[in-house]
Amino acid sequence: MPKEITILDELDQKSDKSGEVAGKVVKSPALLPELLVGLDNETGRIKLRAAKVLKIISEKNPATLYPNWEFFVNLLDSENNILRWIAIDVLANLTAIDHENKFERIFPKFFGLMSLGSLITAAHVVDNSACIIKNKPQFENQITDILLQVDKVKLPTAECRNILIGKAIEAFEQYFDQLERKDEARAFVEKQLNNSRPATKEKALEYINAHGKK
Repeated sequence: MPKEITILDELDQKSDKSGEVAGKVVKSPALLPELLVGLDNETGRIKLRAAKVLKIISEKNPATLYPNWEFFVNLLDSENNILRWIAIDVLANLTAIDHENKFERIFPKFFGLMSLGSLITAAHVVDNSACIIKNKPQFENQITDILLQVDKVKLPTAECRNILIGKAIEAFEQYFDQLERKDEARAFVEKQLNNSRPATKEKALEYINAHGKK
């Protein structure tokens, strides 16, 4: 009798079937434990695609993953950066249906990840800020406070910090309609018109142009 093909087998195929696997897991949640185990798989392709599938599900069908909230919270403490990054992305997406207000309890841990000294980790947090604000507007003021201080985040190089500043500018743009302290955000952005990183300087210029002059 031929071996039954598992979802991890599908993720290990040469062609990327992440979208198909995500659909299967949503239709049959009993497959979810196998997918979660895939995050610890020794095969890099399976690990990365399992993470990709989980992100797809969290974006399109967050209710499928919400019961596993604590699983992803625990991954925030993982020494494996890939696991930490997928946890950041998934938890941010799950705030869309966080009817039990679980995010409030992990807010300090979630945004505290920016102090770990890793650009990519900090970038994942900042990149998800607008999503969280749209789903949880009560956190807008706190998150805006954090974004206004990204130029003080300790990172390996000044260039890393400039990249993070650029991402903060993008976040302000993404939740501009909900941004209460527009003047403070604008002042922050205006400082970056002379940023040494061309891409960040360009983002600042686009933001100022998009929202007119004072």
